[in-house]
Amino acid sequence: MGGNGNIIEGRIGDTGGRLDKALAEASGLSRERVKALMGEGRVSLAGKRASQASFKAEPGTPFAITVPEAAPAEAVAQDIPLQVVFEDEHLIVVDKPAGLVVHPAAGNLDGTLVNALLHHCRGQLSGIGGVARPGIVHRIDKDTSGLLVVAKTDRAHEVLAAQFADHSIERAYNAVVGGRPIPASGTVTGAIARSNTNRKKMALVEDGRGKHAVTHFRTLELLKGATLIECRLETGRTHQVRVHMSSIGHALLGDPVYGRTPSAIRPILQRLEFSRQALHAAELGFIHPVKGEKVHFVSPIPDDMRTLIDELRH
Repeated sequence: MGGNGNIIEGRIGDTGGRLDKALAEASGLSRERVKALMGEGRVSLAGKRASQASFKAEPGTPFAITVPEAAPAEAVAQDIPLQVVFEDEHLIVVDKPAGLVVHPAAGNLDGTLVNALLHHCRGQLSGIGGVARPGIVHRIDKDTSGLLVVAKTDRAHEVLAAQFADHSIERAYNAVVGGRPIPASGTVTGAIARSNTNRKKMALVEDGRGKHAVTHFRTLELLKGATLIECRLETGRTHQVRVHMSSIGHALLGDPVYGRTPSAIRPILQRLEFSRQALHAAELGFIHPVKGEKVHFVSPIPDDMRTLIDELRH
């Protein structure tokens, strides 16, 4: 919202009802944003300040919402090349290379996907929660490559987050694991939580302590001492594919945390200088948060993993 802010004026819709919901529908803002603006005294109903989100609004009641200009993001914009798969005014889908951290954090304050997106989307971000920043709805590990969707607006962020929460997002990963899974396809179910012994690791835990997680895998190709598999995620937990495949004795090749690469394959990884988990987010599908249509994206296996697979065919 440019300038010193923007005033959205209109009338409550025909159904009326709870004020935050009615205002979100009438204004195009998210309910969380409407509630935040109410708390800042920026919402009026029939000329009077409105501060109670649960107030029952009458149909046709005039309202005004003052939306301040989005505050600048704390992260700095950096001109880092991005492979953009799809982009419109609501969201952007990128194909992230291995090695790129998604979000600034201790130890990685810049050089991240967020820094790259702030540069790429300059002037196009309407403010997530009032801050001009891209809305990170989900993440993939630094050393995992592949598809990631990022929201540009509060509304897109809220709707996409709801789809991730109800597990309706379609996600498929390609991975190269040690050995040959028997049976060749199956489902791994097991709750995941942070490890008690190593805070940098996730671990399978008893039900009730961690987050429910389900991974469906199937064999795509048998390789020398390894297997190319596809994993479809019913849930999206931190390190889910890595933890689940390791738990059934088929850790990802190159995984420095959860894997023990078979001794016969280690020299191949060293020769190829392949030093990451062999994991690629290959498919991503969801309902567009504004247009309501199904969108689906596919990313080919990147060159480093393709070279590794070719080597393991010989």
